[in-house]
Amino acid sequence: MDVDPILLVGAGLLGLCFGSFLNVCILRLAHEDKKQRSLFHPPSTCPRCGRRIEWRDNIPIVSWLLLRGRCRACGQPISKQYPIIEAVVAILWIAAMLAYGPTVRFLAAAALGTILLGIAITDARHYLIPDEYNWAGLIIGLGLSLAGGVTGFVHAVLGACTGFLLLYLVGLVGGWVFREEAMGGGDIKMMAMVGAFVGWKGVLLTVFAGALFGSLVYVPLLLLRKRKRHVPFGVFLAMGATVVFVFGDAIIDWYVRFLRAG
Repeated sequence: MDVDPILLVGAGLLGLCFGSFLNVCILRLAHEDKKQRSLFHPPSTCPRCGRRIEWRDNIPIVSWLLLRGRCRACGQPISKQYPIIEAVVAILWIAAMLAYGPTVRFLAAAALGTILLGIAITDARHYLIPDEYNWAGLIIGLGLSLAGGVTGFVHAVLGACTGFLLLYLVGLVGGWVFREEAMGGGDIKMMAMVGAFVGWKGVLLTVFAGALFGSLVYVPLLLLRKRKRHVPFGVFLAMGATVVFVFGDAIIDWYVRFLRAG
């Protein structure tokens, strides 16, 4: 799609800003100390010396490069995660603008992609999906669905309910069979959020794709390590949701034609 370069620049700048905020989410939402879970207080500080970071040192990517990846106050290294996440989210927003133009679909793609990235990183590190990602995403997904009128909103609500109930039932049955928690609450709420963006058909496809990705990645690791380990299923659900959001309609259409041909 041909898109005005100004819109691409704007999308990139928004992506940098949201990428910077996502860094805060990743670092604070999984913190064990509940008092430190606020995303707005205290202000950004150096993780080494605790010195407050001034605005000039908090410009996405630019400040990190100018400071050569070190704190201005103590000179200690600042994680490369900061510019990497900011750059990835900026690229994601630009790609969404290129794919969908200045539309509601662009906003949905950019918002969902940003949230899924935060979920995947947090779950991979801490085996945890904070509720803040899920509730914010659910509200955004339902809000954007209003652009499609009553039909669009009903479609989103049905998707959210399907996602929640499906994963809840999987967890319930898995708990009976394996005598232990088979599905975390974060995964269940995550699928409600995803359902608001992709609808009930997309939910079914997302769960299937997530299970497929999880099997391809986890089973070989399990065989090599020869021991059980908790699976960060949110990572694979995020991968599945990304594929479904972009290619879901085409996959479903192909499957329907395949069934009719058979």
